[in-house]
Amino acid sequence: MNVIGIIPARLQSTRLPNKLLLKETGQSLLEHTWRAAQKAKRLERIVVATDSTEIAEECQKFGAEVCMTGECANGTERAAVALESLAETPEIVVNIQGDEPEIDADHIDRVIAALEKRTDCEMATLANPILTADQVRDPSCVKVVCATDGRALYFSRASIPFSRDRACEDWFTYEPTPYQSSPWLQHIGLYAYRTAFLQAFVKMPATVLETTEQLEQLRALQAGAHIHVTVVASSSSGIDTPEDYAAFVKRHQSSH
Repeated sequence: MNVIGIIPARLQSTRLPNKLLLKETGQSLLEHTWRAAQKAKRLERIVVATDSTEIAEECQKFGAEVCMTGECANGTERAAVALESLAETPEIVVNIQGDEPEIDADHIDRVIAALEKRTDCEMATLANPILTADQVRDPSCVKVVCATDGRALYFSRASIPFSRDRACEDWFTYEPTPYQSSPWLQHIGLYAYRTAFLQAFVKMPATVLETTEQLEQLRALQAGAHIHVTVVASSSSGIDTPEDYAAFVKRHQSSH
């Protein structure tokens, strides 16, 4: 299938200004993400979608293809706008967040493979087991519950499923095993879309569930879309704060 990866990239960031252009490692954060995504075997092309001339100039320095989009409400809309400028329309689009320099290329391949296999699904994404009670209670850790066939039933910032008769801590009393340690899964924000659905999705109005939880994927669920969830052992960390970036720089320096 014709598959493209799009990295929506905006310059401004509230908690870490101009973070995609930070270069303490010798490469910009965006370049790290692009190079990591390039390792995916199923991606045929990667495009950086931006409204920033600074980001476009940076992409030209390290060889990335760039699409100028103008202002967009969010990364999903930016990816959809970028699609309109392509000479050929792909069958599958992978939305790759620009601030994930340690993204696992295998994870990209797995969301693509899931969408190729599950022809009944419009989207595919990932989740990993939650291994601490603190994560279960943390609203910034988005949880997902799934049907037995892997289709997402619901995403929430709440601790779903709710453990009625057992404290969260009790689930983690013993050394956890990766896939059977607890009933909780953390959603990983990597998405593959069928192109036609992505184009329709960005035109849909926001729903009550989406605005209540501030989770965009709930718009798709409430519209009746099927989202396949593949469970993986762990997730990479996005860079949101100066502390996140400092930790990434330290990891990078220690491995090079």
